[in-house]
Amino acid sequence: MKDILFQLDICWQLFEYHITNLSEEEAMWCISENGLKVFLDGTWKVDWPETEAYEIGPASIAWTLWHILYWWQSVISASFYNRVLIKEDVKWPGTVNEALDEIKKCHEIWIKEISSMNDNELEMTDKCKWPFENESFKKLCMWLNIELMKNVSEIGIGRFLYAVSKSKI
Repeated sequence: MKDILFQLDICWQLFEYHITNLSEEEAMWCISENGLKVFLDGTWKVDWPETEAYEIGPASIAWTLWHILYWWQSVISASFYNRVLIKEDVKWPGTVNEALDEIKKCHEIWIKEISSMNDNELEMTDKCKWPFENESFKKLCMWLNIELMKNVSEIGIGRFLYAVSKSKI
């Protein structure tokens, strides 16, 4: 358990670094017209990739924040409340700060739940229901850490791209 939490803590520290002073404009900006975004169309909508081809370009930071909410809320819901969500169940909260607050809540719930588990419980498969099944809960925890690190890296790259695009104007 301690190794999983240690790894998660490193990911979380990098997440906090990359979200510091993140503006609404910066989060909503997308370098590619085809990149994944969140957008207002009467209500908040979220792009869903039909392909993961490189040609669509990177997603907006806002979409990446939504994606963190999507997989974290989905894992928490399936693992601890026995309810599998679909992507439409996970809404964009409306602002970057609201999204960050929701992500922080997921982080707190996740830490609380997994901290209470012992090594035997981590090896069990009963809580591993999404995005894969019949694996140890420990593997799900490790996947979640990897997914967070990937998304955090995407946020950092998005911030670099935004800063460079603004400095060339």
